[in-house]
Amino acid sequence: MAITDAPKIVTSRFRYDDAHTLARYEATGGYQALRKALAMPPAAVVEEVKAASLLGRGGAGFPAGVKWGFCPPGVWPRYLVVNGDESEPGTYKDRLLMERDPHQIIEGVLIASYAVGCSQAFLYVRGEMALAQERIAAALNEAYAAGYVGRNILGSEFSLDIVLHWGAGAYIVGEETALIESLEGERGMPRLKPPYFPAAKGLYLQPTIVNNIETLSNVPWIVANGAEAFSALGAETSKGTRLFAVSGHVANPGVFEVEYGVTTFRDLIYAPVYAGGIRGDRQLKAFIPGGASSPWFFEEHLDLPLEKVTVDRAGSMLGSGAIVVMDETTDAVRACHRVVRFFAAESCGKCTPCREGTTWLERILKRILDGQGRASDLELLLDVADNISPGITWPPKQTTICPLGPSAVSPVASAIRRFRHEFEAHIARNPNAGGAVDATGSGAARPAALETPVTFGGHHG
Repeated sequence: MAITDAPKIVTSRFRYDDAHTLARYEATGGYQALRKALAMPPAAVVEEVKAASLLGRGGAGFPAGVKWGFCPPGVWPRYLVVNGDESEPGTYKDRLLMERDPHQIIEGVLIASYAVGCSQAFLYVRGEMALAQERIAAALNEAYAAGYVGRNILGSEFSLDIVLHWGAGAYIVGEETALIESLEGERGMPRLKPPYFPAAKGLYLQPTIVNNIETLSNVPWIVANGAEAFSALGAETSKGTRLFAVSGHVANPGVFEVEYGVTTFRDLIYAPVYAGGIRGDRQLKAFIPGGASSPWFFEEHLDLPLEKVTVDRAGSMLGSGAIVVMDETTDAVRACHRVVRFFAAESCGKCTPCREGTTWLERILKRILDGQGRASDLELLLDVADNISPGITWPPKQTTICPLGPSAVSPVASAIRRFRHEFEAHIARNPNAGGAVDATGSGAARPAALETPVTFGGHHG
């Protein structure tokens, strides 16, 4: 197993019980990167982050330094918005960063704001994360009192106010434009892009940079140690380290910081220092590699490195860094329904294909699980999925403004493609299913219409 000795960049203080306090943060080098950044021209800080090749850790994986350069020159004011609305099922890495090391986030916000030219930043935290909100609020009070936040920070001409804002628990506001709508006091719904690219028309229609919690947590280390030290870690296209939250049927669920693009799924799931293997010594059935919105992976994918480009090419994504492991006892239809039900409930309703389509996917799956499935239901599921995400391909095409609709298609396509026989077995429980259904799972009696393959990229089952 490829267990590397890469330094811990964003979790180095997790071993301390008082890691959330200013005293511990300062004792372990905290706010020294801010002092270094303030002695540099803002453009030089942007270039340092660009040179580090820091990819966004929120899901899309866009280079942070490049995003910082998107604000149109000479347009003021501009804002920094921190996306702490971590809502993807199985994802809990950002919550730990907010609870355990809030000053690291604040220092990252300060450096990013200085680099971009912001005097106002907003830290948006998911509504249910009460402890994270308390820890950040306490850390902000400490930082203001110590002169790290406010006017003329550390005697410089740089001033910044940071507003802590928490949401009402809507998954959709994890999408950056919906988050901006929520910050403005509107209902959280995504905006059309174009014209509402946040860097051009964001918060209050001013230039806005939206960064994820883990992304900004890397910034102090990069400034303190240099871009070269950061880019020396990880793979060619995935630099540094990254947090992965592993849950499901594993012996040791948790959040692990590993070298990005070097560690494999097998390492992370089976190594004793990480998730420790499948509990009960059972066999792996499937795993979700990057949050509930990503297509499922299987045993043949275990040796893929945790590298963005490699996983993309294999037909899925690392996304939010949430790996959910399912063992051989998992009912694939039930697992599929569980994920689809989440997306159906969290659809904001703005786009008809998502509002209606996700609801119908959930209803059909529930019907199958209740023993009332029909022989035509598999074809119907794929037809509804195709209306949300035409072609059911990966990367997904979409008839919706944001990716929530296609996210509900991922588990449907993954489960039908690999475990069609389990769907057929559930449908065969209904004596009035209609048509020919193969209850044995051999596939011998499938209706011709259900033979249409699902194109979903990557390896074929």
